[in-house]
Amino acid sequence: MKSILLTVFVCWFSLGLSAQSLDKAKDFLKANKLTDAKTQIDGFLADAKNQKNGEGWYTKATIYEAIAANDQLKSQFPDARAQALDALKNYVQFDDKKLILLIVDKYKVINEIYQSYFQTGAADYNSAKYADALENFKGAIAASSFMIQQGWINMKIDTTSNIYAGISAEKAKKRDTAATYYSRLADAKIGGTNMVEIYKWLANYYSSDKNEESKALKYIDYGKELYPNDSSWKDLEVSVYENQLDIYRKSGNKDSLFAGYDKIINKFPNNNIFLYNYGLELYQYAQDTSTKRPANPDELITKAKQLLNKSLEVKPDYPQAALVLGEISYNDGVELQSKARTLKGATPDVVKKKTEMRDQAMKRYEEAIPYFEKVDQDLGSKGKLRMDDKTALRNAYDSLITIYEQKKQKDKSDAYTTKYNNVDKDH
Repeated sequence: MKSILLTVFVCWFSLGLSAQSLDKAKDFLKANKLTDAKTQIDGFLADAKNQKNGEGWYTKATIYEAIAANDQLKSQFPDARAQALDALKNYVQFDDKKLILLIVDKYKVINEIYQSYFQTGAADYNSAKYADALENFKGAIAASSFMIQQGWINMKIDTTSNIYAGISAEKAKKRDTAATYYSRLADAKIGGTNMVEIYKWLANYYSSDKNEESKALKYIDYGKELYPNDSSWKDLEVSVYENQLDIYRKSGNKDSLFAGYDKIINKFPNNNIFLYNYGLELYQYAQDTSTKRPANPDELITKAKQLLNKSLEVKPDYPQAALVLGEISYNDGVELQSKARTLKGATPDVVKKKTEMRDQAMKRYEEAIPYFEKVDQDLGSKGKLRMDDKTALRNAYDSLITIYEQKKQKDKSDAYTTKYNNVDKDH
């Protein structure tokens, strides 16, 4: 019986010591003896039987936040504020008194944690210490997210902290991290005058940095929904598709490239640039003389001509499309003449074959003339030209000179020779 009584006495004595440690921690806190308070509360919570003591965790939260706010101690205990927030989370988990301590204090400790994180982050940001600012805004977000989760504040997301976390990360050259915070805002469809650039930034980031077309387009769609009057969405969407085409182009996979063009043309049927570029790339691929020469060049050329003509329908004064259409027919004519010259002999069949091929060549030249003349009409009467337009005009004149020489029309070949020679002077 005596041994049982002794055990009970030891148990009560131990509980008394624990209670004293907690009381001492609170007394030291009131006296602003923070290191002593920290020692007492750490010892109290190190005891396994106190691990679920809500008051103990609340006391730790208040002590550690006071340490984090103390100019002399905060560098000695750099993670004090983070530990204060973790302690408060444990308090909420283990408290069996309906958070009475927090309510009586009017949520002071969590508000101090949030405000301190945010204000320190703002000070770091203003001092251009962007990496430090990012870490503090992260802490502010952790605190506000906890408050939102607990229903202590009525908001969907801490917009301000996430904005500044993203900007700080971007200025610290951590674009992936910036995307994390900007995406949180965009995924929550946060609007407002100053938010539109975030949706544009994300579209560019996922297109250019990550080659993730679907995500880029998702944020463009969100942007359209929130800012329908912004005129830049179409151009941004076009740039996303252009970037995807570049990826396919660099990969060398023509099937993927042309499938990408088909998707884009379906999306933008009246974009003359896409129509022109698609037609040009189809024609260039059909003319490929390497070992990768396509098996269906005639089909590709037919489709290329359809696309180029459509480009001219959409924008009749687009000389580049007219030039390529002229070159397709012109190159056919040159090839037919070249093949005719390879035929040897003077038999009636050979002579007939040569004549037919030369006639076909002249027909191709006739088909080319209106397109080259259109280039002259579009550009020849203008003053100074951009380099690509000047090159197009010179190429059109050069082809017209050759055609009219073949047709034995010296007056016209001479006229276009003069124009050719004066391109640099006139334009």
